[in-house]
Amino acid sequence: MAQFSAAPGSSAIPPYADGDTSGDSALPAGYSERLYNEDLAPLRHQTWGAYNIFAFWMSDVHSVGGYVFAGSLFALGLTSWQVLIALLVGITIVNLLCNLIAKPSQANGVPYPVACRATFGVLGANIPAVIRGLIAVAWYGIQTYLASSALVIVVLKFFPQLLPYADVHRHGMMGLSTLGWCGFMLLWVLQALVFWHGMETIKKFIDFAGPAVYVVMFILAGYMVYRAGWRNIGINLGGVKYHGMEVLPVMITATSLVVSYFSGPMLNFGDFSRYGKSFRSVQRGNFWGLPVNFLAFSLVTVITTAATLPVFGQLITDPVETVGRIDYPTAVILGALTFTIATIGINIVANFVSPAFDFSNVAPRLISWRAGGMLAAVASIFITPWNLFNNPAVIHYTLDVLGSFIGPLYGILIVDYYMVKRQKIVLDDLYSVAPTGSYWYRNGVNYRAVAALLPAALIAVLCVMVPSLDGMANFSWFIGAGLGALFYRVLAR
Repeated sequence: MAQFSAAPGSSAIPPYADGDTSGDSALPAGYSERLYNEDLAPLRHQTWGAYNIFAFWMSDVHSVGGYVFAGSLFALGLTSWQVLIALLVGITIVNLLCNLIAKPSQANGVPYPVACRATFGVLGANIPAVIRGLIAVAWYGIQTYLASSALVIVVLKFFPQLLPYADVHRHGMMGLSTLGWCGFMLLWVLQALVFWHGMETIKKFIDFAGPAVYVVMFILAGYMVYRAGWRNIGINLGGVKYHGMEVLPVMITATSLVVSYFSGPMLNFGDFSRYGKSFRSVQRGNFWGLPVNFLAFSLVTVITTAATLPVFGQLITDPVETVGRIDYPTAVILGALTFTIATIGINIVANFVSPAFDFSNVAPRLISWRAGGMLAAVASIFITPWNLFNNPAVIHYTLDVLGSFIGPLYGILIVDYYMVKRQKIVLDDLYSVAPTGSYWYRNGVNYRAVAALLPAALIAVLCVMVPSLDGMANFSWFIGAGLGALFYRVLAR
């Protein structure tokens, strides 16, 4: 284990750089075993540069789910250029919000649930940790299903005799065909293997997966444009439903949905920013990985989706289905496998790493980082994710509910760190249950934060669930974040 010099006022904690959790598990002086294990310890050797953060966002953006989500915005009745503007405005907001949430974790080298201890109390932090962890479980299952769908396309292309086993009505269980189950479980095991080898392996995987899918997406877009002819690609994919200023509220809705789509990885971005060499490196990685990268991704998505209309006679928003209709077997294999790899990338970084830290935070001495991740992976099977993700309406509804819980958490954390604590955190007290500790509060819980979270989340959920408020449903993340920030600011005084 590498040697280091502890920062002034901090305990001598092993570095565990880049997620290396193979070191000594001795408990540092003054730290409680209820709050500490090797995986949750603050890093002293932060090695990720701007490219690693950039690659993280490439893996997060370049997935089947991201492509389908972008394509689903056409269902709102927007034209191609209107969808493109909404995507870019939304991702610019995400970039700003990610920079804000990244700083406490990067400055102190701690993951998201540990950073939450400063706001919710050393024990109360389990509330935001479990909420984020449960949401990650649902999305982990959904993304695994989407990746396995790409794999099934390849299998059927070369073994059409297996087609009956892809029919859920003839050979299926719990809403998924036998072949679908085989693909889902295969991807489930492959992701578990990558995760089990630790953060260094995950870093190498996403460094490869993000750029790899770019190559295939550009080839796919070029091929579709060649087949369709540039002049035959229209821009009114959603149909001209709005005129003049009528389109503005719809574009604002689409922009809000973009923020909601990224709200999960945005909330726990500290799990990755903690590895950043400097906050400046994180900012540069966010800039290239979000606005710049997303611009290229959006252009390719819009062009490819638009070309499906003249080529196949219908609008196809799923890249796996688009690849499956290509006549060249080699192209089908290359495209489907690449989309599979890309989706595995986002699943690991956004929905495997997060619950691993979150569930480990609940009982550090009993649940390691690896155990927390596997707990989430097993749970993702039983929610039958293929039933959650089957059409644009379900996509948007899922995002609305997700944003209702995540928004208030984000607002409270930001107000506490920047306005209440003025960006100052006593690192050692994040691991202490001593009554004199800065973050013990009463019974280890900051009840002001909880009191701000509950009504903000309730109001945001009502906006989604109550039919008379359905016009506000698409803005549930912003409503929740704004109310959570407001309530906490008032109570914190």
